[in-house]
Amino acid sequence: MTTALPLFPLKSVLFPGLVLPLNIFEARYRALMRDLLAVPEDEPRRFGVVAIRDGREVAPTAVGLPEEVTGAAGTDPAGGFGPDLMSSFHTIGCVADATTIRKRPPRGSAPTGGAEEGPENGDDSAGYEALATGTTRFRLLSVDAGGPYLTAEVEELPEEEGEGAGALAAGVLRAFQTYQKRLAGARERTLAAGQELPDDPSVVSYLVAAATVLDTPAKQRLLQAPDTASRLAEELRVLRRESAVIGQLPSLPAVELTRKPTSFN
Repeated sequence: MTTALPLFPLKSVLFPGLVLPLNIFEARYRALMRDLLAVPEDEPRRFGVVAIRDGREVAPTAVGLPEEVTGAAGTDPAGGFGPDLMSSFHTIGCVADATTIRKRPPRGSAPTGGAEEGPENGDDSAGYEALATGTTRFRLLSVDAGGPYLTAEVEELPEEEGEGAGALAAGVLRAFQTYQKRLAGARERTLAAGQELPDDPSVVSYLVAAATVLDTPAKQRLLQAPDTASRLAEELRVLRRESAVIGQLPSLPAVELTRKPTSFN
């Protein structure tokens, strides 16, 4: 089954079940937020997140600057990406549901109290803050730059469990606890410390994929694994390798690297 979705390319990977904070200031993505706000509150506000292979998240002249400084920067839906849009993005992405969208008040105006605001409520030049949750994976079939923001035709992908996923999930959780202990300097700040562990293998696979400190291509390989068991088997190899490497380091990597930053768009 195929469907059309607005497309939100990022320099990071979104996994099903994980929360994505967004700080939005470019014109193309403000247009996307306006359209999502027009969707009735009782319906999903869906868009597609794909990791960028060739390009950058923001238009080159708009990095970190509001539109009143950069003028028309960010109005080109394909700005900052390579000439071949399909080659600019990884093929497997994740559907996101915007659970919260808040418009920032224009500069010099009084705060509005944080309530959701629709496009009819005036100036949105200061941008939006949004929270989205990953839902299901998809395969990117085509990309269209004909509107104010990119849209895509996608095929949603079912999550197959695969053989031995339950046993692999238990092994991955043990390996992840060891990994966290070593990354945090052997202080008992692990997933198991006073927290209830998930027992669904697919949830485990995506939680560990998101929480492990890996580069984007490595996380992308986990997202596009053919089934849960394959993803868990790869995670087990990665966690054992990374734990062994960390154990040999004279000093541990900064723990703050495990915290996912807000994506600025």
